[in-house]
Amino acid sequence: MRTVEFNITEHENGLDVGTALKRFGVSRRLTVKLKRTENGITLNGEHIRTTDRVKSGDVLAIALSDGTPPEANFMRSVPVAYEDDDAVIFNKPVNMPVHPSHKHRSDTLGNYFGAIYPNLTFRPINRLDKDTSGLCAVAKNAYAAARLGGGIEKVYYAVVCGVIESDGIIDAPIGRAEESVIKREVRSDGQRAVTKYTIIKTTEKYTLVRVRLETGRTHQIRVHFAYIGHPLAGDDFYGGDTSDISCQALHCKEMSFISPSSGKMIRVEAPLREDIVRLMEGDSSSAERL
Repeated sequence: MRTVEFNITEHENGLDVGTALKRFGVSRRLTVKLKRTENGITLNGEHIRTTDRVKSGDVLAIALSDGTPPEANFMRSVPVAYEDDDAVIFNKPVNMPVHPSHKHRSDTLGNYFGAIYPNLTFRPINRLDKDTSGLCAVAKNAYAAARLGGGIEKVYYAVVCGVIESDGIIDAPIGRAEESVIKREVRSDGQRAVTKYTIIKTTEKYTLVRVRLETGRTHQIRVHFAYIGHPLAGDDFYGGDTSDISCQALHCKEMSFISPSSGKMIRVEAPLREDIVRLMEGDSSSAERL
């Protein structure tokens, strides 16, 4: 059980409890759930209705309980890059799905989460492909999930085939490829997708780029770079060269967000994988460090 307290100030003085909770970032859905829970919402330690009023100096609190976690599995340990009362940021390895599925029932990040947090529900905030490595944020409760959802800034590093001469923006709609459940492609009837990239380093064969997404479409980075003729190294699903690396050279390296626990800006980094670093070793046109 996790209790989150909110100090009522002059800005909330006179509001009803439901409106005050909304102002503090508690979703309507969670508020309804808390109303049905014994002492789910309290004011100064006493049970209160959502229609009652709060005043400056009061302490409004919500009690967060959780459901059933995924099946526990300690077989694959995953490094924790950051943790507080409301969130944990994993540095996910390749060849590990985030969610359990019919093909992956016990070898996912969700299963490892279930092993180290046996009383918590698995609530990933960002989802990485099975063979994309790097930072993956998981909320420890429904309140944190609501506060963090859409509020995390992520930076990816990717090695693409060929040499890209300058920084750029790829603005091209992405939709599901015909006759495929998984594959995506740039198509006129797709959803708008925008990818911004900055060149970090080049070799005769590859370019390392720093990528920020303005949208979050499935396989967006992989599809967009394949579309401009520079598929990700190791990504044979979208035409990338696999001669030097066995899986896609894509890594979520940087993450920043406002902590629901402290209200402070949190910045987390995960070093590039060794196989990505090896791709960029040797002579290059940039001496900038990885």
